[in-house]
Amino acid sequence: MLEIGARVATERMPGGLTLLLGAGARVEIGDDTWLRTELQPIHISVFDGARLVLGRDSWLNGCHLSAKHAIVGGRRTWIGPGCRVIDSDQHDLDATHREQGGPIAIGDHVWITSDVTVLRGVRIGSHAVIGAKSLVNRDVPDHTLAFGQPATVRGTVGDRSQTP
Repeated sequence: MLEIGARVATERMPGGLTLLLGAGARVEIGDDTWLRTELQPIHISVFDGARLVLGRDSWLNGCHLSAKHAIVGGRRTWIGPGCRVIDSDQHDLDATHREQGGPIAIGDHVWITSDVTVLRGVRIGSHAVIGAKSLVNRDVPDHTLAFGQPATVRGTVGDRSQTP
């Protein structure tokens, strides 16, 4: 199922936006979301039975989202160019190291800047900002600035609901 809210916008660029939906996949894109593709294409893959939700007022810019379980973004989720949000390891390494996965939860008013990778099972709290080129492999609390490889809390962030 693909549910696109009112006033969702994207540029008319061939190949700019790719949606791959498996059997029973559920995608919900909230009202007033901008799927910005003029810098890089957006690739969204939602596998059989998986779910992807973007809350209203969200913004994607040249990123890749891959859900085999669930990726749920709150209101005003911003994901910048070159970012990857991937809720599973994608492949088995060998017979004893099988693919693992877990849902990703992104709170309200979160900004994932650029070239960030968010891995399986992570929760990013509301009003958090993730710095460029970070690897998010563990939870990030509400109202924090996190960056690095792996991303660690480096500061606090106030209420982002009033930012332009």
